[in-house]
Amino acid sequence: MNNHSPTTNHQSLTTAFTLIELIIVIVLLSIIAVFALPRLMDPVPKARQSATDAVAGALTAASANNYAIRKANATKGQAVTNCTDVGNLPTNLLPTGYTITALAIANNAAATCTVTNPDGTTTATFVGLGIT
Repeated sequence: MNNHSPTTNHQSLTTAFTLIELIIVIVLLSIIAVFALPRLMDPVPKARQSATDAVAGALTAASANNYAIRKANATKGQAVTNCTDVGNLPTNLLPTGYTITALAIANNAAATCTVTNPDGTTTATFVGLGIT
């Protein structure tokens, strides 16, 4: 009889990362960098579009306000028969250099008008309300 106890191989537990885990992390970070870095590196186009969108929002509000005032009292407010008229309302919301594309607006009708930023790289639409 063999009185020797059977030998067992105990593998030591390691707490280090395996090579495949490190490769997966590097690949994931690379994918994130490919999509995130271009957006972070050049925020100017997004800022320009946001500014143009803000101007368009202000023009929509001014047009609606003018329409309500003139509808209530025809001697107040200003007639709007073209998208460009919205930029000339007494509130004077159109910043220097921004342009509005001309488009006729019928009385009591709404039109989708376009505003362009000073360097012509971004546009946004606003609602012009026609009133005579």
